[in-house]
This record gives sequence, structure tokens and C-alpha cells, in this order.
Amino acid sequence: MVLFNVSRKDTTPFDGQKPGTSGLRKKVKVFIQPNYLENFVQASFNALTAEKVRGATLVVSGDGRYYSKEAIQIITKMSAANGVRRVWIGQNGLLSTPAVSGVIRERLGPDGSKATGGFILTASHNPGGPNEDFGIKYNMENGGPAPEGITNKIYEYTTTIKEYFIAEDLPDVDITTTGVTNFTGPEGPFDVEVFDSARDYVKLMKSIFDFESLRKLLSSPKFTFCYDALHGVGGAYAKRIFVDELGAQESSLINCIPKEDFGGGHPDPNLTYAKELVARMGLGKSESQGEPPEFGAAADGDADRNMILGKGFFVTPSDSVAIIAANAVKAIPYFSAGLKGVARSMPTSAALDVVAKSLNLKFFEVPTGWKFFGNLMDAGLCSVCGEESFGTGSDHIREKDGIWAVLAWLSILAYKNKDKLEDKLVTVEDLVRQHWSTYGRHYYTRYDYENVDAGAAKELMAYLVKLQSSLSEVNQLIKEVRSDVSNVVHADEFEYKDSVDGSISSHQGIRYLFEDGSRLIFRLSGTGSEGATIRLYIEQYEKDPSKIGRLSQDALGPLVEVALKLSKMQEFTGRSAPTVIT
Repeated sequence: MVLFNVSRKDTTPFDGQKPGTSGLRKKVKVFIQPNYLENFVQASFNALTAEKVRGATLVVSGDGRYYSKEAIQIITKMSAANGVRRVWIGQNGLLSTPAVSGVIRERLGPDGSKATGGFILTASHNPGGPNEDFGIKYNMENGGPAPEGITNKIYEYTTTIKEYFIAEDLPDVDITTTGVTNFTGPEGPFDVEVFDSARDYVKLMKSIFDFESLRKLLSSPKFTFCYDALHGVGGAYAKRIFVDELGAQESSLINCIPKEDFGGGHPDPNLTYAKELVARMGLGKSESQGEPPEFGAAADGDADRNMILGKGFFVTPSDSVAIIAANAVKAIPYFSAGLKGVARSMPTSAALDVVAKSLNLKFFEVPTGWKFFGNLMDAGLCSVCGEESFGTGSDHIREKDGIWAVLAWLSILAYKNKDKLEDKLVTVEDLVRQHWSTYGRHYYTRYDYENVDAGAAKELMAYLVKLQSSLSEVNQLIKEVRSDVSNVVHADEFEYKDSVDGSISSHQGIRYLFEDGSRLIFRLSGTGSEGATIRLYIEQYEKDPSKIGRLSQDALGPLVEVALKLSKMQEFTGRSAPTVIT
């Protein structure tokens, strides 16, 4: 039993420690300033009620990016000093964001303890390394991100903080080896448990999916598979699930060793950054080496996002959640009793809306941010949800879940092919085209303009809001650009009233809605660590079966032209092209 003392340290506030919907994200060089991380952690403890801190059990882990190991030791020592009873840490400091949510909700410690929350160390899909990004966020006892009421309190405390508490003489914990270390402080015992990062998550997935049918699919010689973790924390789960449990070949896993700098890459699962997977799946600019696999998937740094690919075929995230919802009850045992409802973020295409209407399901359109889905799930109103930014999930946890989405797709393919494993398989492309034939197709793309001057980005958004005051002027401008684009019939800034707690979220994106069901959405994103990211979403619905097979760029070309001219994108940002197109 190791004894420790508590020290009170003087400190002064830092500017700009306001957590967004995804927590606090800054460059590593900002986080390593003396007291910067400490201020935010102490502000978080101060913002929580006493019973959620004193005597509590907290999870502290993340995606393994640079500075995580040091941060884990600091947070552990501050937890001890603030009266926390025990800290749980994934082996090597690794837990995916969905795994943390699952651990908070489901895990029982050796003494029967349950977690009341946790610090997740991640900057999601942003790069890692000494000159790149770090992040931290707090998740509540339901396993979901802290609501605005808490994040606003955290920010208020960061602006006035004068002291923090830390057990400086508490020895660093060996996070490479599983086991419990016991300490004693002024308020009594304090334990740190390092546990297997994957075991609880694998157990949860096995309670949701039919692993036997998945094993049959992956063992079929006709079915080939590839999973790319982009050197993020998803690699800590890939071998355990896909190889050990489901029998996939180890050679089907690429970039599955978690690295502090994600191998120098950008751990964002899209067609731009998942270059190796994209090439292997036959979607690269050069010819692929050999026959592409039937199914491919990628994860981001903290494994909450996913990209789904077929042989030479990209599945949009908006289509992905709609297809999962349309097939979940028959293909996934967890949903066999039916779906409670479905939801999507506002910028996500309306593909899910059409499924919900057809299946007579409750449907919700919410702002971007997983906490809005969490409220619906906690109220028993939503089973499956998704967002266009490669996030898909269900009510098994309160975060989006990349590996869950991959297993959901594999389950649907297994169901569609249960009597055909010796014949020609129903492919990813077949499945998507069958869906379009039934429900119509939502042509969709997103343009990201990253690290734009923040002032210029705000001016662009203000201009778009002002323009909405005269739809006749808007439509005149549109006709000058493209006479074949229909009129705007409604324009606003999206505002959401939460049907569960009544809270109102304003300024959630600028919308231009067209007569033919097309949409243009403009949003400022808070996921970057510096500058601003402008996101432009372009959508056109087509239910004519003879027109659902067009190339997206051809179908969306007129709307893209209108969006860029209407917004004066180049004039405001100086950018002649987006950073990323998805």
C-alpha cells in the first residue's frame, strides 16, 4: 500500500478553454504548457456534483495519440487528490471512444464497482504527433458526452480558476500491465486498475450480433475482406474481433498497430485520407494491385467513425445509416423486437427519412453532436442513428461506433447471403442499388474548407444569413448561374428544440431548401484545432428508377455551381477548391 499526499497548486486561467461538442481540442504545444491540462481537468471536477467525483470510479483512456501517456498520469494524480475512489485505465492507455462509453455503462470492477464517468483523450480524426493535435472530453454516467450544461460550467471554471489539486508524490502507474495498484491518501484508499482494452467491448459486440453467421460469411472463399485502422485505436480491437473471433485472415488487416502519430497519416476514414484502403478496394486513381476485396472498411483515430466500401464502390455515410435501419430487424439479433425510432443529424441526407416513413418509424432530425442522439436514446425513442461525417451507431452505447457499423454491414451481407455462400454473392454494391430501387437515391456530397481564416468564415456565414431575407433575390441569383436548378422555397438557420429536455439549440447551420427536395447546407465545424472549417453539404433526391445510376458529380454538378457562386466561397475564403470532398 503506497501512501500519498495532496498538494494545492496555484494557477491562472488560459484563454479559449471552451469545450465544443467534441471536447477541447488544441495543438499539443498548447496542451503541454504548464498547468494547461491541469486547469481543464480541475475545472471539470469543479463542474461535476460531489457524488460524481468523491468516492467515484472514473475511466481515463483514449486513442493513444502523442501526449496521452503523460496526460493519463496527470489525470490519475488529480483524480486521487480530488477524492476519486478508483481509476480504470485500458491497457497501454488505449480505449476507443465507443469502448469507453461501453465500459462506463456495462463494466463491473472486481469489487462490483461501476464507473460514473470518464475522461477520453482524443482529437478524433485529427492528426497526432508533437506538432499535431490533442484533445480531452468528459463523458457522463450514461456513457455519453457531457451536455451543454456541464461543458458551459467547465468553461466558466476555466475562466476563473486559481488553484488545482494533485497528488504529486503518487508514483506513475505502469499502464502496460493489467492489474490493480492500491494507494492510500488523506481521505482513504485509492485504486488504479489497468484492464484489457478489448475484452469488455468484444463481449458487448457478441451480445448484439450473431457471430456464428458472421464467421460463416468471413470463412467463405467467395467473400474477401479488408479493414484499415489508419494506425488508430481501432487496431487494438481488429485482430481480436475479425481474426480471433470471426476467422478473417490476418493479412486482411492493414495499419492496425496503434501509433502515437498514426504513422504520420491523417486518421480520417474518407476517400482522401484512407489512401491504402481506397487503392486496395479498386477506387484509387491508379489500377489496383490484384482483385479488390468484396468488402472494405476504415476507422478514424478513436474508432468511432467508419467508412464502408465495396469492390470499386463507395457507400456514403448517409446511405449507410439508412441501409442499416432498413435491414436491422431481420439481420441483427439485438433489434429483432423492432426499432424504437431512428435519427440523423441535420446535414445528413434525407435517405433515412424515407426509410422511416416507409417502415412507420419515429424519426428525428437533430443538430450535429452525438449528445442529441443520446437524449433520445435515454428516453427510449431511438435505436439507430447516424451523421454524414462517417458516424453511425445505436442505443447499445451513447457514442458513434465504427466497429459496430462494420459488424452491422457484415451482418446484413451475411443475412442476404445465408443461402448463397456457394453461389454468386450479393455484394455491397448490389445491396446499395437494391436500396435505391426501393427508396430512391439521395445524391450527396460534402465540401470541406479546412483551416480557413476564422474571421473570413464568420463573414461568409453572416452573408448567407442576410441573403435569406429575400428569397426572390436568392432565386434570381440562382437562375443567373443555372437555369436548370429549381427555386429555393425555404431558407433558415436550423434551430432544434429537444423533445426530451426542452432545451433549444440555435445557429446549427444555414439551410437552403429547394422545391424539388434538394438542399444546400452551410456549417462551421468545431472539430479542428485551429482556424475554422467551413462545410458545404449538397443533396439532390431522385426517385425515378431510370435516373438513379448517374455519377454523383454529374447529378450534383448544377447544385455545386450554384452553391459556390451563391456563397461567394472563393471571394470570402480565397480558396478555389475544397480541402476534402466526400
